[in-house]
Amino acid sequence: MDYTPALMTDMYEYTMLDATLRDGAANRKCVFEVFTRRLPEGRRYGVVAGTGRILDMLEDFHLSDEDLRFLADRHIVSRETVKWLENFRFTGTIRGYREGEMFFPNSPILQVEGTFGECTLLETLILSVLNYDSAVASAASRMVTAAKDRPCMDMGGRRTNEAAAVAAARASAVGGFQGTANLMAARRYGLKAIGTAAHCFTLVHDSERDAFASQIASLGRNTTLLVDTYNIEEAVRTAVEVAGPELGGVRIDSGDLAALAQRVRNQLDALGATETTITVTNDLDEYAIAALQTAPVDSYGVGTMLVTGSGAPTCAMVYKLTERENSDGVMQPVAKKSKDKATVPGRKLAYRSYEYNLADCEHVVSGSEEKLAAFRPQDGWKDLLVDYVRDGEIDHTYQGHDAIMAAHEHRAKALAELPITAQSLMKGEPVIPTETTVL
Repeated sequence: MDYTPALMTDMYEYTMLDATLRDGAANRKCVFEVFTRRLPEGRRYGVVAGTGRILDMLEDFHLSDEDLRFLADRHIVSRETVKWLENFRFTGTIRGYREGEMFFPNSPILQVEGTFGECTLLETLILSVLNYDSAVASAASRMVTAAKDRPCMDMGGRRTNEAAAVAAARASAVGGFQGTANLMAARRYGLKAIGTAAHCFTLVHDSERDAFASQIASLGRNTTLLVDTYNIEEAVRTAVEVAGPELGGVRIDSGDLAALAQRVRNQLDALGATETTITVTNDLDEYAIAALQTAPVDSYGVGTMLVTGSGAPTCAMVYKLTERENSDGVMQPVAKKSKDKATVPGRKLAYRSYEYNLADCEHVVSGSEEKLAAFRPQDGWKDLLVDYVRDGEIDHTYQGHDAIMAAHEHRAKALAELPITAQSLMKGEPVIPTETTVL
């Protein structure tokens, strides 16, 4: 889908820009913060994902002549604002949690600093990316934990819209998945592509044997054959007869997966195909995967529940102004006092403390720039914030394939540093508390 990132937004971002350009507030320096007030019910942690995609889109965050005509013709902004937007480029600073990092309620996941005019235009785009990608990565992480050392693969492209499918594939890799069926995601992000054949491939041939022979002739003996179109026992026998004991794998996509995997494993071994692997699919989530831990399954293909965040398709993240330049030119912390929606004023620092090499608390420190510069964390506290953009210059370390793989590895390391209850699928409170200090 070809679209302009600068129009992937809500209209009121531009109407606010227009009004503040008229009254002069658009040029006030501001700090905005992305955080969530709560995790999805019962979840112990969340996983940050999507920041690299935001950086990709920030590079293309400008309006074409056609885009500007649309804004003017719809009377969304004035001619003066159109002029201001002609050469728009974000010149501020963005810092936050790195991709693959764990987050909790009130974690300052991302902080955007710049003028009000430029920061407000990024709100909807940032939230739409972080809310979805982090939801998918969080669900993926839970599935990977349930799978133990068996790989999980993304097969969710047909269960969401085409753009979300690519984003979900990337986020699943951050969350610990090891491959995707989506070729656009594989090409764009350098991910491992997986896939062989569907049931229709078997049905279009005159016999299952003909289908298997065709697939093996095309893809080699190391391919994975889908064995539940008709009768699984007959299919496994035919698969080994056609491919020989060197058959790479079989896939089961229906029925009682645990019982079937056990029978198929025993049958494969009896036929001499002791190295042939078993992949299972069919509406898996973290709970179904956990239930298969004792079954002889070698890998999992996950679709619907991955791309929908396994029941939590958003992280309820918000983007709030926490500090702004007042009429005297002085930076001033600000906060909402709305019922159940109050915010903590001031820009933030974020640390994690440890005891016996296990995280025991998230520390959020808020205050003015001067006070934060003078703050000294306790020994052993880990600084959770990295600089993504400094004065408009993007750190490209956090973009592309290598950044995704680094996030993939960081998630595993960060999860291992949490108390083991983080890996429980039982509902509970966040695995560590968050303490907020206002200087």
